[in-house]
Amino acid sequence: MKLGYQFSNFNVPQGPTAIGPDLARTAVLAEQAGFHSFWVMDHFFQIEFIGPAEMDMLEGYSALAFVAGQTRKIQLGTMVTGVTYREPGILVKTATTLDVLSGGRACLGIGAGWYEREHHGLGVRFPSTAERFERLEETVQIAMQMWSGLTGPYTGKHYHLAETLCRPLPLTRPHPPILIGGMGEKKTLRLVARYGQGCNLFAFVGPEAVRNKLEILRAHCKTEERSYEQIHKTVLDSVALAPREEDGKVTPPQLLARLQEWADVGIDEYIFSLREPTPEAFELLATEVVPEAGCLRAGGTAQ
Repeated sequence: MKLGYQFSNFNVPQGPTAIGPDLARTAVLAEQAGFHSFWVMDHFFQIEFIGPAEMDMLEGYSALAFVAGQTRKIQLGTMVTGVTYREPGILVKTATTLDVLSGGRACLGIGAGWYEREHHGLGVRFPSTAERFERLEETVQIAMQMWSGLTGPYTGKHYHLAETLCRPLPLTRPHPPILIGGMGEKKTLRLVARYGQGCNLFAFVGPEAVRNKLEILRAHCKTEERSYEQIHKTVLDSVALAPREEDGKVTPPQLLARLQEWADVGIDEYIFSLREPTPEAFELLATEVVPEAGCLRAGGTAQ
């Protein structure tokens, strides 16, 4: 099983001048610990699950471009971009720039979007749920057309591009993986089956609920005549880690037991944030978790 790290809290005690060094330090620690991927949220206000909207929050792709300059191997992506935030051609160009400058490490994390407050707050239109999903599908189609090298027009219900020119093309071939986030059975998972190279589900619902979602994804893949096995399946979580048993925290063996549960239901990558991302926590992960996690694969069998 692969591990991914989500950087979700930009607030640091020293204030905004310390955000850059803190982000760089965390990304380097994650890469050195052996993490496969590094993610930032694509929001403009902090989300309530983590803290008040007034907390510090950086724009996602600018943050990832900064991280790309601090790291060398780790995959980079947003968890996940709301389709309403940027015009699709601009979004694809932005993700392509990240891929080129990072040496082929970008992943396009995308979803229908949900945070209504930040839309109204910053003057971004917030369409109905049905329209957001229509726009999501069209945006993925535009990404695939731009990344194919075709430069003709794209005409959809919501988006009309006269010229899908994208130069340079991304270094990742045939294109950066498209990861679609969300749990919706009728729309989100169908779009994963039709277009995605990856999906992201929420760990808080528990392994059995995720297993059920994956079975629905498998059925969609059969309908779309795509290989279920080729889709990279991930969950998103938050972890409080401690070297010894402590209330509200997990030890490395307990975290490994959790990873075993996720592997058993078919998860390929466990993406999480640390509630206390200290060097000591990353050292524990590097020495006691990452090597053992690498011996697990979806289905629960040791490699």
